[in-house]
Amino acid sequence: TWKKLHIGVDEATGEMVAVTVTDNSVADHEELPRLLDQIDEPLAQVSADGAYDKRKSYDAIAQRQAKATIPPRRGVRIWRHANSKHERLIRDENLRAIRKHGRKAWKQTSGYHRRSLAETAMSRFKRILGPSISARTFASQTAEIKVRCKILNTMTGPGTPDSYLAA
Repeated sequence: TWKKLHIGVDEATGEMVAVTVTDNSVADHEELPRLLDQIDEPLAQVSADGAYDKRKSYDAIAQRQAKATIPPRRGVRIWRHANSKHERLIRDENLRAIRKHGRKAWKQTSGYHRRSLAETAMSRFKRILGPSISARTFASQTAEIKVRCKILNTMTGPGTPDSYLAA
């Protein structure tokens, strides 16, 4: 059966700082709390794709006092209206901004583009270390994948080019 690799990537270094492995039946948003639990440092922002647009994701991010940058799925409704006596939800604010300015503008202003760093890390993982694993048991497969992530992290620092704007 297929295995899913869930990762958290440090945007400054490109390193995988959180890793979980599940079978294919586990939804992405269900793993977010376990990913966040692996990160000891304070978080300013957590960017994720629309698969994470669930209350459980927003609650886990709020517990870490970080900004949730998750695009609401298309056709969804506001969870807590502005006339509520309770605090506004970041998810609803994201939805309002998308409705007002458009999804493309929201992605630019919110910093959502940072999410692509996780996609890049996953692509690097498959390209450099291969898409298949050789271990047979789930525990061994998980260990093999985590070792590969550490290997990739070791290669990431020295192998990443320094980019800067030339005048």
